Amino acid sequence: MVVCSVRRMTGRCVVNLVCFGNRAVTQMYGNSLRPIHTSVCNSSSQPKSGFKPEKVAVVTKTTRYEFEQQRYRYSGLSEEDLKQLLRMKGSSYSGLLERHNIHTNNVEHIVKSLRKEGIEVRVVKRGEYDKEVVRWADAIISAGGDGTMLLVASKVLSKDKPVVGVNTDPERSEGHLCLPVRYTRAFPEALEKLCRGEFRWLWRQRIRLHLEGTGINPTPVDLHEAQLSLEQHSQAHRITTMDSQRRTGTLYESFSKPSLLPIRSLNEIFIGESLSSRVKLKSFKPHVKLLLHRASYYEISVDDGPWEKQKSSGLSICTGTGSKAWSYNINKLAEQAVEQVLEIGRSQTGLDIPLNHEFIEKVTDEYNESLVFSPEDRRLFFSVREPIVNRVFSSSRQRGFASKVCVRSRCWDACMVVDGGTSFEFNDGAIATISMSEEDQLRTVVLEN
Repeated sequence: MVVCSVRRMTGRCVVNLVCFGNRAVTQMYGNSLRPIHTSVCNSSSQPKSGFKPEKVAVVTKTTRYEFEQQRYRYSGLSEEDLKQLLRMKGSSYSGLLERHNIHTNNVEHIVKSLRKEGIEVRVVKRGEYDKEVVRWADAIISAGGDGTMLLVASKVLSKDKPVVGVNTDPERSEGHLCLPVRYTRAFPEALEKLCRGEFRWLWRQRIRLHLEGTGINPTPVDLHEAQLSLEQHSQAHRITTMDSQRRTGTLYESFSKPSLLPIRSLNEIFIGESLSSRVKLKSFKPHVKLLLHRASYYEISVDDGPWEKQKSSGLSICTGTGSKAWSYNINKLAEQAVEQVLEIGRSQTGLDIPLNHEFIEKVTDEYNESLVFSPEDRRLFFSVREPIVNRVFSSSRQRGFASKVCVRSRCWDACMVVDGGTSFEFNDGAIATISMSEEDQLRTVVLEN
């Protein structure tokens, strides 16, 4: 593990991260915090010398104001034209500019605080963030919201590199993965707490992905930067496939051996057709066209069990960190549904099941809370969205925990999306193996509010 010590140099405090063995602190999620004291490494898997964070990369989000500017840059629109266009869309130019300035000022505050401690800083826009930046930095700060934090984490493959999230617009962004919001303005205080060891490390488990089979294209599409329409998204995947074929001289119809993708998922993996509610036109007669729903067709094996054919609106596989996000909203129950189930239970059994609001709320909350588990838990949680069950397709388990999930695509225009931001083509014949490994843990900081 890593903590901070204080070294006096030229009258200033320089942050020094020093390794700790796994026994130095309690790692159970939610346990009370105990101060961590400076020491050398006592774990053979960690470096035994001190670690000085001489170089820190600050990765900043693209604000909505910047996005709108970039979007219409090539259209030759002036700033006044942009104001008019935003007004027509029901957006406030002044509001977007105000949020942009808040974000920018908070980023400047973070950078100045780091440089004051003698730390070399490189500010990187999310579109410029790559593995070279990760190699350069001793630690990485995500300056934005949860989306920026997910992007930053996805490219950090080493568990020895700390990642810290700072919410640069607390009024508009929840920032579950970031430091408590008061440290946005009080960032020097956060640095002081790191220096004194008044924090704990949270080792968040992540998902790794192996791809094999036919039709494999390991080149991703960045959904955040592209902001693509459905057709543009499909076209982008086709372009990257052709580019990969030209570079490697390989034919992707041939079978590919398992390949570990250079990306890790902190929240969840989603597999499904490019748009699960997509419709296609089918003509039985020249003058008759029907709109048909295109479900996601795949085969799934959980923990090396038998393969099961499924059709659904897609498959989500999350970590403990992601169990509070999309997975939670897929599986949570509403009080209305719980009340109706209890009513049926009472009528079928004759039992005097209470149906008052307090009891229904308690049952609902207890079920929904059971969907959330620790970020340090080394289990996956899979969820089949709206499964189609008939004599051909089944869904023996709509949700559950697993150590490994294998999925074989039978889709026509499908994607495997990592943390809602990076998309891989995942069509008929492609096989994904989704699992966890101790070496993929993400080292993050927990500061008490």
